[in-house]
Amino acid sequence: MNEQAKISQAETLRDLYGEPVPASLVKEMMFLTDAYAAFIKASPFVVLSTSGEEGLDASPRGGPPGFVRIVDRNTLILPDRSGNNRVDTLSNVVADPRIAMLFLVPGVGETMRVNGTARVSVDLDLVQSFADANGKIPRSVLIVTIERCYVHCSQSLARSRLWDPAAQVERKSLPSIGQMLQACRAEFDGAAYDKRNAEEGSEPED
Repeated sequence: MNEQAKISQAETLRDLYGEPVPASLVKEMMFLTDAYAAFIKASPFVVLSTSGEEGLDASPRGGPPGFVRIVDRNTLILPDRSGNNRVDTLSNVVADPRIAMLFLVPGVGETMRVNGTARVSVDLDLVQSFADANGKIPRSVLIVTIERCYVHCSQSLARSRLWDPAAQVERKSLPSIGQMLQACRAEFDGAAYDKRNAEEGSEPED
């Protein structure tokens, strides 16, 4: 890589790209508008980005639409469902409360970004209020205080054709998750892992 081509000054970057598109500034809010809240209520999927002592992490979270609860215009709560107990996201939040969230809605090109701070809570009444259909409660919840939120236009998803049925990839054309893990550690029994997942459902979240 040509080090001379590296941009290291914010001013140089701004000169290269010019001024922001006006709409990109208008859309940024310090609280949820009713329209932004409607988007989050419809979302069954969000990516959580955090930073901690071990570095950066981006972790997917999913559930029925509305699984991320809107408390008020500046507060979101999401349950931490059973997972693989790595607790990367939660460990990061304990060390550094900053968090960024990216919400997606199936079939919708726009995405929603929320930036703010988070804290981990094990308040009994709160975690019990997130009991699922089987009565199972999360071990903890994340309480997010919103500092910035804004919608992204559909360009990225349109370019990726993410929701286009014709662009869907046949799962069998890629290595299974068991095969991926066995490639990391030869002694790992990938076939047994895939078999267990097929019997129990999908792999748990981080």
